[in-house]
Amino acid sequence: MAKGPEKNTKNKALHTKLLNRKKAKLQEEKREKAIRMKALVAKMNAQKKANDSDSNTLS
Repeated sequence: MAKGPEKNTKNKALHTKLLNRKKAKLQEEKREKAIRMKALVAKMNAQKKANDSDSNTLS
């Protein structure tokens, strides 16, 4: 009984490794972006709060 062609497990393993690396990189970039956005929002909220308190003290 003929078996057919050998499976190319070496390339499959390399491809999977590369895809996993790509996924990890994308997740890390997403996490970093979320942290930057969180910091930016906190900064803007602090500025807004400071501006509101300044305008209240001047009135």
